[in-house]
Amino acid sequence: MGFIEWATNPWGRSVPIHIAWFLIWAAVIGGLLFMIVHAIYVGIFAQHKEFAKNDSPATLAAIPERVPRHSLVARAFHWIMALSMLVLLVTAFLPKVGVRFDWVTYHWIAGTVLTVSILFHIVHASFFLDFWSIWPDKIDMRDAMRRVMRFMGKPEPPPDRFAKYPLENKLYHGVIILAGLAAIVTGVFMMKRVQTIFFTRNPYLFSDMTWGMMYVLHGLAGVGLIALVMVHVYFGIRPEKRPITKAMIFGWMNRDFYLEEHDPERWAVEKASSSQGKRG
Repeated sequence: MGFIEWATNPWGRSVPIHIAWFLIWAAVIGGLLFMIVHAIYVGIFAQHKEFAKNDSPATLAAIPERVPRHSLVARAFHWIMALSMLVLLVTAFLPKVGVRFDWVTYHWIAGTVLTVSILFHIVHASFFLDFWSIWPDKIDMRDAMRRVMRFMGKPEPPPDRFAKYPLENKLYHGVIILAGLAAIVTGVFMMKRVQTIFFTRNPYLFSDMTWGMMYVLHGLAGVGLIALVMVHVYFGIRPEKRPITKAMIFGWMNRDFYLEEHDPERWAVEKASSSQGKRG
């Protein structure tokens, strides 16, 4: 069974038309397997995290009881993006598993909302937030190696506490950027194949082969996002991650969790509290 489905166009050429739909179930099973393996790993090996700590009394005294983490604008973007993403996945894949409804209009509207929200986020993150806080740095990579070596029983110092975002959050962010941009860019072009308020329908914009590869890439991004969304929800409801989820709802996390997980030298809360625009 191939990963791509092919058809013959009117000129007798074999062209791709979309991915094989069994990949939907492969994404679901892959997401479930990841959650099971991770839960077993955490239950056996990672119940007690050890960090290097050396906070001065002055640093501790400066930390408020409620540590601001996400601004209202950042939270609104997150939930708008999440809702549009869920609508996209439901409208794209439910028809493929037998649920019939007029999905095309809902799909391109949700895609438009997602595209606009992502464009807004790029501007917001670039000019109003700490843009580099979500990208891995040298300390992240050093501490990742330390964790691996300590897991293998090698003598290594404890890793530092996290900056605003742990390395796994940063890596997830990078992966979902790739999948999301692939889905958005191909989706914008694919809107030319249907009648919308933005474009006049023109299914002859590209060759059959180009359209086919675009559909394949769009489908691969879509099934990848199924697994990524499953993993995201899984981490959001895990007990040790709930303070982070709560911060995405209310905008703050409590002082104890911040001091346990985050390094004040790497995520300076006093600067964030003095500048609302840097909290996202």
